[in-house]
Amino acid sequence: QVQLVESGGGLVQAGDSLRLSCAASTSLFSFYTMGWYRQAPGKQRELVATIINNDRTNYADSVKGRFTISRDNAKNTVYLQMNSLKPEDTAVYYCHVEYKTYWGQGTQVTVSS
Repeated sequence: QVQLVESGGGLVQAGDSLRLSCAASTSLFSFYTMGWYRQAPGKQRELVATIINNDRTNYADSVKGRFTISRDNAKNTVYLQMNSLKPEDTAVYYCHVEYKTYWGQGTQVTVSS
């Protein structure tokens, strides 16, 4: 079983930045495709970004140009740098190991207008 622990969420104003981190408890981290998802109140969980390695990333259209996913395999950690935050980015953000059932507990991001 892989444990994923997210951190870095908080309450910010529109236009601000946040950096989320997700630490994984596995020595196999470098082999995994990692993803960030989010779920807003009353909505389904949606994909935000995925990363195979730092040269192969994928983003939802709604965050392209504002969010950057990256990873540090030496630290077993994946990051989500979020810039130019908007109120519609408000959600619980989850870390996920793609193609597996491993999810983090989530971290709340709230963006006020």
